[in-house]
Amino acid sequence: MGSIYLIRHGQASFGADDYDVLSPVGIRQAQIVGAHLSGLGIRFDRCVSGDLRRQKDTAHNAMARFAEAGLEVPELEIDSAFDEFDAEGVMRALIPAMLAEEPHALDILRDAANNRAEFQRLFSLIIGRWIGGQHDTLGLQSWLGFVARVKAGLDRIIDNAGPHERIAVFTSGGTITALLHLVTGMPAAQAFELNWHIVNTSLHRLGFRGSEVTLASFNSYTHLQLLKAPELITYR
Repeated sequence: MGSIYLIRHGQASFGADDYDVLSPVGIRQAQIVGAHLSGLGIRFDRCVSGDLRRQKDTAHNAMARFAEAGLEVPELEIDSAFDEFDAEGVMRALIPAMLAEEPHALDILRDAANNRAEFQRLFSLIIGRWIGGQHDTLGLQSWLGFVARVKAGLDRIIDNAGPHERIAVFTSGGTITALLHLVTGMPAAQAFELNWHIVNTSLHRLGFRGSEVTLASFNSYTHLQLLKAPELITYR
């Protein structure tokens, strides 16, 4: 059986002008997961990343630890199928219809870094509308479209994989949620309830035999817990 290791990117710069940049904590998380995996003796036959900066930088920082240990590092392949969904676009498209019920929504979004709990509550409501499909907007990728894009990426990996290959995929929480939905058949709303608990640089393993794919593990972050440094366990 082959294995696909889904690795969420390190902490990004939430509340900054450019979210798609690893924070200093995010860089450290990426280095830790790389050291952890190489220390376990795991060797990857392929290494894939989405096309977002935070995903690629997580991959580079993690795999540098393999190189430092004298291990062979596969060339990083880029597949935008594993990009995160356009969360900002979803919010822009769906928030106007919610303002009557959420009159302070725009203020919360403008200062999300200082309103984290309210932002999370509001974002959960928006995502609920998006995955429900009743508020699809012209020009915005729907939830079903996003799932189809992620599935195409997974299919490409499986179609080109050897039967016992180990493949690392550096990606994002929403993409992992879509894969959880696809592989287990879990309803989208239930999958997103788990999404909120996905830790930065957490490990999720899919096993595959031919075209059959199963979930082998979900949201492991032992590499962070072992350091007994709570500040390394983050969710954005």
